[in-house]
Amino acid sequence: MGTDRVILHCDCNGFFASVETLIEPSLASFPMVVTGDPESRHGIILAKNEKAKAYGIQTAETIWQAKQKCPNLVCVLPHRGAYSEISKRVNAIYLDYTDLVDPFGIDESFLDVTGSMRLFGKSPKELADTIRERVKREIGITISVGVSFCRVFAKLGSDYKKPDATTVIDRENYRAVAYPLPVSALLFAGKRTTEALAKMGILTIGDLAAADRATLTRRLGEAGDTLWRYASGLDDEPVRSYYDRPAPKSVGNGMTFRRDIAGVDEIRAGVQALSDSVAARLRDADRKCTVIQVQIKDPNFHTVQRQTTLRRATWLQQELSEHAMELIRAAVGFGASIRAITITAAGLVDSGESEEQLDIFSTPEKSNGKQESVEKTMADIRGKHGHASIRLGCYENTEIGTGHQKD
Repeated sequence: MGTDRVILHCDCNGFFASVETLIEPSLASFPMVVTGDPESRHGIILAKNEKAKAYGIQTAETIWQAKQKCPNLVCVLPHRGAYSEISKRVNAIYLDYTDLVDPFGIDESFLDVTGSMRLFGKSPKELADTIRERVKREIGITISVGVSFCRVFAKLGSDYKKPDATTVIDRENYRAVAYPLPVSALLFAGKRTTEALAKMGILTIGDLAAADRATLTRRLGEAGDTLWRYASGLDDEPVRSYYDRPAPKSVGNGMTFRRDIAGVDEIRAGVQALSDSVAARLRDADRKCTVIQVQIKDPNFHTVQRQTTLRRATWLQQELSEHAMELIRAAVGFGASIRAITITAAGLVDSGESEEQLDIFSTPEKSNGKQESVEKTMADIRGKHGHASIRLGCYENTEIGTGHQKD
């Protein structure tokens, strides 16, 4: 690749399904999909393994549609905590080769290994193959890797051949490999843009590269110019350092319950499960929140949202749960039927910024040191043995705890 950058795009193959197979190896023998609860209102396909893919099963189609194609399809519920843990372990392997690791979602990352290539004495393809083998050996899942001189073609490369493959798209072959592909294969070429290009007679990436740049810009605005540059191999976007990623502005989780819930006990079970997830993500980001928001959706899809500003920043599950319960009590009461709840921690600050905000009429709140110690111990155990190794009692209420969750 001469003096070009060396960019890798590493994409975990069938990530959710692969992690589920790590949890339960017997699933590898069957066509399997990860779904919303089959008995809930969110019975759609979230991910599929290769055996299910062979039946033509598509992500986002309903379970009913998928089972028409494959009657013996095995459906499993998502283990989102495990996905996060495996994602971190995979990125830790990437960081052995460069600090320029830019996650592009939970299951894929861009790597810029230009400055570290000489340390390993390998060609770009050999280095990509080495990383693939390490992930397979140490984690137990497979990845596909695209190798190129820019991010866009590296992403094309990882999509080009799956699973468990390396594809090089360099200066010598990018026209032969990329140009016959449909425009929709290009990064950020969405459905509406693809349809607009088709009306202009532009169907492939090669057609796009050969089109008049000024006309594309006039018809599609900045997006047209960007896509032309991408198709022409002129993408110069840098790969950010893993350690320079912007801190999150908020952290939230939502749950749609398998049935409408009501009553303080059922509502508390759902709130505690959500608060536990939000608290864990705050700790992972080394952030505390100063604002808690709650969104409540009733069976008629009417949504109410409330928030409160805290006197002291927190990342404690217990405090998140207590504040969320108070917001729900004030907004709709505990007798109302609830279809879905979302809890969001906002106003994030560094974990060390926990001083209490008082006015002249306030008295300091009691120390939360004991609860801090308890939750830190839980976090340490989960860090060593996995998120499922220690759980809140609310998770045992499966009527509540297995609802469809979203980040």
